Amino acid sequence: MKNPIIAAVAFDGISPFHLSVPCLVFGADRTKLGLPRFDFRVCAAEQGPIHTDAGLSIVVPHGLSALDEADIVIIPSWKDLEAPLAAPFKDALLRAHRRGALIVGLCLGTFAIAGAGLLAGRKATTHWAYTDQLQALHPDIEIDAKVLYVDEGDIVTSAGVAAGLDCCLHIVRARYGAEAALRLARHVVLSPHRQGGQAQFIERPLAPTPNADRFTQALDQVRATPGEPHSLDSVADMAGLTRRTFTRRFQKSIGTSFGDWLADQRVALAQRLLEQTDKSMDMVAFEAGFGSATSLRQHFAARLRTSPMQYRREFSRVAQTANVLSGA
Repeated sequence: MKNPIIAAVAFDGISPFHLSVPCLVFGADRTKLGLPRFDFRVCAAEQGPIHTDAGLSIVVPHGLSALDEADIVIIPSWKDLEAPLAAPFKDALLRAHRRGALIVGLCLGTFAIAGAGLLAGRKATTHWAYTDQLQALHPDIEIDAKVLYVDEGDIVTSAGVAAGLDCCLHIVRARYGAEAALRLARHVVLSPHRQGGQAQFIERPLAPTPNADRFTQALDQVRATPGEPHSLDSVADMAGLTRRTFTRRFQKSIGTSFGDWLADQRVALAQRLLEQTDKSMDMVAFEAGFGSATSLRQHFAARLRTSPMQYRREFSRVAQTANVLSGA
């Protein structure tokens, strides 16, 4: 089986940071982390060197024909937001989408996907400072400016700058499993954020250090043992704070409620148990802290839009494919 082909679209004037996001996640050999060896290709419509907005020049080895073979097409940003797409690029993007490639717009890359007509009647996001402009240009798009990314199945869009990394991690998680995404996040020193939901937030770094305060230590303890019967009161007590003070600080630091955050930690643990063991659904639910298989199924449906059993079957299929591609 061929290695998954990832095509990242560059253009004259692109930000090196935006282009580096897909390069970081997909451009290096990650087979030791349980991921396939990606065939990563940077392509552009323009011929010759690409000039970045940082004064650097990049020699791009591929043209738009790379989109005709890609499994995933990533547009890391965009320029000339109100100008019509050049016909060759628009046609290549539409062909890739019709063929079944996943189309990904990071930050302002959403404008390019919208310009191709692929977001009509769909949900999407982009950099918060440009959501009004995107809505004015494309009033038929349902824009959510409060999330890190929007996954529509065949099209994924992300918010600005660093949210592109979260989006790429989400793609890794969805295609290759929670454990592989967790290992990748650790490898590149990123915090794997919560999956899905109406309110996605980047957690502020809370590194476990000997000098960490009790609040940080309490959250580290919950992260290490999400399957235990933690409660708001018990964790607040562990942090040496009143329930009200803990709740206020948690909301300010993490950006969501303690209950939602804990449920996300437990879903992530359940994903790893489903990926790595053949334990029954009741046992997975118990060890992940959900208490019952029914509760586990409800949380999976709400956050991942699938069932635990379907997740295990799909991950097993994907893992077998990844092993073949990596030569394992």
